[in-house]
Amino acid sequence: MKQPTCFQAGVGSRLPGGATWNVDGTNFAIYSHDAIGIELLLYKGAVSTEPFQVVVLDPKFNRTSYAWHVFVERLPVGIYYSWRVQQPDGTWWEVLDPWARAVSDTGWDRRQPISAANALRGIVTDTRFDWSEKTFVPKSLDGAVIYELHVGGYTKHHSSGTEHPGTFTGLIEKIPYLKELGITHVELLPVMAFDEQDVPNEVAALGLVNFWGYSPYGFYALHPDYCATSEPVREFQSLVDALHSDGIGIILDVDFNHTSESGAGGPAIHFKVLGNEIFYHFDGQHYRDYTGCGNTINCNHPLVTHFLVYCLEYWVTTMRVDGFRFDLASVFSRGEDGTVLKNPSLPWSIELSHNLSQTPIIAEAWDAAGLYQVGSFPGTRWSEWNGRYRDIIRRFVRGDRGLVGEVATCLGGSSDLYEQDHRLPTSSINFITCHDGFTLWDLVSYNQKHNLTNGESNRDGADQNFSWNCGAEGDTAEPNILALRHQQSRNFLAFLFLSRGVPMLLAGDEFLRTQHGNNNAWCQNNEVSWLDWRLAETHREMIRFVRELIAFRLRHPSLTCPRFFTGDSAPHGIPDISWHGLQLNEPLWGQAETQVLACTIAGVVESEGDLHIVLNMSADSIGVKLPNIPLKRWYLAIDTSAHAPDDIIEEVRQRATTNNFQRIDARSVVVFEGRANAK
Repeated sequence: MKQPTCFQAGVGSRLPGGATWNVDGTNFAIYSHDAIGIELLLYKGAVSTEPFQVVVLDPKFNRTSYAWHVFVERLPVGIYYSWRVQQPDGTWWEVLDPWARAVSDTGWDRRQPISAANALRGIVTDTRFDWSEKTFVPKSLDGAVIYELHVGGYTKHHSSGTEHPGTFTGLIEKIPYLKELGITHVELLPVMAFDEQDVPNEVAALGLVNFWGYSPYGFYALHPDYCATSEPVREFQSLVDALHSDGIGIILDVDFNHTSESGAGGPAIHFKVLGNEIFYHFDGQHYRDYTGCGNTINCNHPLVTHFLVYCLEYWVTTMRVDGFRFDLASVFSRGEDGTVLKNPSLPWSIELSHNLSQTPIIAEAWDAAGLYQVGSFPGTRWSEWNGRYRDIIRRFVRGDRGLVGEVATCLGGSSDLYEQDHRLPTSSINFITCHDGFTLWDLVSYNQKHNLTNGESNRDGADQNFSWNCGAEGDTAEPNILALRHQQSRNFLAFLFLSRGVPMLLAGDEFLRTQHGNNNAWCQNNEVSWLDWRLAETHREMIRFVRELIAFRLRHPSLTCPRFFTGDSAPHGIPDISWHGLQLNEPLWGQAETQVLACTIAGVVESEGDLHIVLNMSADSIGVKLPNIPLKRWYLAIDTSAHAPDDIIEEVRQRATTNNFQRIDARSVVVFEGRANAK
């Protein structure tokens, strides 16, 4: 692309930050508290060895307070750029624009300072898009089924059958599969530009990289490796548009707790030069580390809060993202000295932003320094990854005793965590597995983590997984063990989709993908993490089970009701929920040895059948009696001990029970639907 040797430059505007293009030119703006001089460097390409134009900003005209700005006339889309910043000690640093809407990291080595020869550059971008729907309202979490996936790992395996594996375009090719499964929202692991080189030396020595993406350097820009085209913004917008056209929302996993600049030994990419003591928890000598990653973003400094909130608003207004999940979000509660604030500004600013007012916001409500806020994250509109739900259900299904009271609370939406603050069941994001930990199949196949291939001597990853291998560690050909693992997998899935709250399914769990016991595959950009789509054929009956479970959930509003159970009478005269043990209306609360819980859930609308759920996690079969409901009969709908297709029975194939006494097999979940006799 041939460019003129010089573009005319004017004063420009301090807002918005970054490079804002229109047909008349591009406005560049950047904030720096410490800079005494700034130059804009314009490059023809990603690896051009020198800028074709250097625009020197005059502080008399191109500076407003701590904002530096310039307007470059007729500058076309596709120009690469960076900033050169002079610090008070006279040194000059070339830095990436943290507001850049697109970036290139071709040839960049984090071990060396950014320069013309070691390029990490922004790209001038046109963010306009012709959306299929002219208006946009974010998709709420009411009735949601979230599906957590990694953009690269989802389609990178050769078996994915996609034309553009590992990219946003490749994900578009899988939308029909997601729709058929019944997914309402995809939750993408970090897609903002991140540093794949940010790994310990011993990990890098094995050729491993930062695969998950929790090492951001570009909050407004997309990760370059996920783009199949030369127009990253348009490609991502096309993905969002395609998802929305099929009724699927998109949630971004956002890492606002630290950056890839790491601690004192990390690279100077932008914030360390532009305003180190503003953007980071830094006491003048040391970086406070509440994240385990070397630095912590100083979220509650007013300027940083503004930067982060405006960033989210950009993703909603320009990219039409429906919502966000925030990694290690308890960092948001820490003041500038690291103490925990009662009313921190960032969570409230996100919640109260007009542009984010209908956007689902989800907190991973803990950090790496011991702050744990599940059930107490600041604000009123936040949902939370419910780690307590995960642990209790894992323990109960593997056979731990005396948990029925806690299990009942989990099934009801975790009212003990959320009801007292007038929050709703949608505050609880329920999950059994997620990217961080065992997959579902590994949860029933391994007692211990097996992370040696990560290069850290098996020290990394959680030691407490509440898993059970069903009798053998790892791979086995023993039919009885394999059958039990399949049954336990169905049990976990049944719990997930029978609970009030918002279920989140880890991508690939529906066809029992494995990481071979690795519970921390953050650095494995290879077949350990990539989804092997051949398993979708091998375990097609499990996919069917999940698909029918989701359909079952969606046809029962009593499972997705945005209110907690009360025990009061439902419209047709029975309590909204009744709890049982081995005998009707005699739940075994507080009994240390019990492994059995049952409940009857009333339909919330006239057309909905009642439900009777029996959870037997003991090693023995039991006999139970079904409750009598006037003018209704019970139909067997789900039995996790049965083989397909009788593990979940479509409504048209269901048969009424012949008597009210039923035998429930060991380690099984059984669900009956109550319908009118006329059926």
